[in-house]
Amino acid sequence: MHLTATTQFGLEELLADELYALGADITHVGSRAVEFIGDHRLLYEAALWSRLSMRLLRPFAAFYAADEKALYREVSRIDWQDFIGPGQTFAITPVVNRSTFEHSLFVAQLTKDAIVDQFRDRTGERPSIDTRTPDIRLHLRMTENEVILSLDAAGDSLHRRGYRQHTNEAPLNEVLAAGLVMLSGWDGKKPLIDPMCGSATILTEAGLISQRIAPGLFHQGKFGFENWYDFDPELWNQVREEAKAQRLDEPQAYLAGSDLDPRTIDMAAANITAAGLEDFVKLSVRDVKDAMAPAKEEPGIVIMNPPYGERIGEEAEMADLYKTIGNTLKTGFQGYNAFVFTGNLEAAKSVGLKPARRVPLFNGPIDCRLLKYELYRGSRRASPPAGTSPPSPLSQKEGEPDDAQSNS
Repeated sequence: MHLTATTQFGLEELLADELYALGADITHVGSRAVEFIGDHRLLYEAALWSRLSMRLLRPFAAFYAADEKALYREVSRIDWQDFIGPGQTFAITPVVNRSTFEHSLFVAQLTKDAIVDQFRDRTGERPSIDTRTPDIRLHLRMTENEVILSLDAAGDSLHRRGYRQHTNEAPLNEVLAAGLVMLSGWDGKKPLIDPMCGSATILTEAGLISQRIAPGLFHQGKFGFENWYDFDPELWNQVREEAKAQRLDEPQAYLAGSDLDPRTIDMAAANITAAGLEDFVKLSVRDVKDAMAPAKEEPGIVIMNPPYGERIGEEAEMADLYKTIGNTLKTGFQGYNAFVFTGNLEAAKSVGLKPARRVPLFNGPIDCRLLKYELYRGSRRASPPAGTSPPSPLSQKEGEPDDAQSNS
């Protein structure tokens, strides 16, 4: 099968690596998407194991539609009984970019009409629409009037893992949270601390990685491919059981988070418990200014997603907060690598540390950066032995690129 996995901007190469590790033949890495080839087993494993896929799509038709009549005509040429069975409901998710069609909902409605009319003409009956939980979800992408129609293998976005019971005001998307952990280079063994953990999405995704738990096991209801004409239930059950057997029962890493609000910590605890990680993640109520590394653990990773301060008049408050974050990192986490994910680059200057790396990402529509800080123990500038050159003043590790100029 030719398949496409969609993801968030900035995670494409990581997604390609993830799919390759599952056995995919990668054919193209594009913007927010990776195209690949695989069999049914690979599709089922990707649905269970991919931490970075938003949707898994199976394209089956492509054509050019110059206008409304052309779109209706081309959709009508497809034999829809190959994709929608008797009594099955369906829905269409449209994405329209740079097209002469102004509204994606109009494109979806016209496509729906062509499908329904074909069934009515052939069988005298029309399939029903179910926008919430359809048996078959179709994905329509139109770019400059080029149309690609696909079956949605999940039926819903894969970022909706199913473990999140509660959220705070601005929760991180689960795919983005997993991406932040993976971009940090964390090995799943060293300590990972989130001193502003909110509803604990970053910690939960880190726990799923370290304990080798497939995120797709939390998927609510059926996957879309379970309603396809070529679904293999025996293979699917086998892949699911194999995934369950991969889980590690002994803690693999020290994971801890804290937040100032006790109610937020209660929400975080509920989410962590729903993910089956209550024995692997430590939570506490603590102001970020009081956060520090655990005394008996080796240095690891600090990662956080502080507020961006989107309301008017919050500039001074945000500057003070980011200054506090910088002080905490410098005094409480020496020897760690710290990662701050933020959409407020002006406030981030108040951290008072030079980023070793800046990774451009988006949180919804907000242009963000994942800022890496290397927190050295003591002074970085030891006196060099006689006859040798002093160490480089750059904050990067040797050979590590600084994409500040090209990506900021």
